[in-house]
Amino acid sequence: MNSIRAILIILGWISSILLAAIICRRYFPEQKEISRKIVHIGTGPVIPLAWTLKVPSSLAISCAAIITIALFLNHRLKLISAIEEVNRESYGTVAYAFSITFLLIFLWPDNASSVCAGVLAMSFGDGFAGLIGRQLNTPSWTIFDQKKSIGGTLTMALSVFCMLIILAAVSGVGLQPLLLLVITLLAVSLEQIGPWGIDNLTVPIGVAYGWLWLIT
Repeated sequence: MNSIRAILIILGWISSILLAAIICRRYFPEQKEISRKIVHIGTGPVIPLAWTLKVPSSLAISCAAIITIALFLNHRLKLISAIEEVNRESYGTVAYAFSITFLLIFLWPDNASSVCAGVLAMSFGDGFAGLIGRQLNTPSWTIFDQKKSIGGTLTMALSVFCMLIILAAVSGVGLQPLLLLVITLLAVSLEQIGPWGIDNLTVPIGVAYGWLWLIT
């Protein structure tokens, strides 16, 4: 597919996600975390979409780098509050974009499935854990001022494991449940240690290289 057409499709997807977050922020101003999670979860499918559209590395890396810089500026200037406004100091969104750029530089496109594993583990796993975990009244604990709970942790584990199974089937690497479980446990462990949103960096990179070393 023509690279320009592929980028237009991806930009259309990203634009729709941002629009949904802004609308949510406008009509549900008290639910500040939801708009951020819409962006967090909705960004994940961009990578498998780019893989399907065969976006070349030079174009993918350039776009990811530009988005990372834009998110850093937004973090400082709060131009789009729907992306950044949370009740804690966090660089998670910027770290998330940086991790994607890092993985694209070192693994795209020869190990595109590894990039997908890392990004989707963070987008779906951490995203749903944040949304669902808050709604469940389960025992919790605090690590580096970050509250974690059994409900959120189990939600992440289940989301990541299911995502890895689907990715293994789609990419044709063969179903290896025990190894996928190891990668899931790695993702959950890294997510537990996330001061200032650093888990948005460690989880994608850790899962991506776990997939590269254990699965491919």
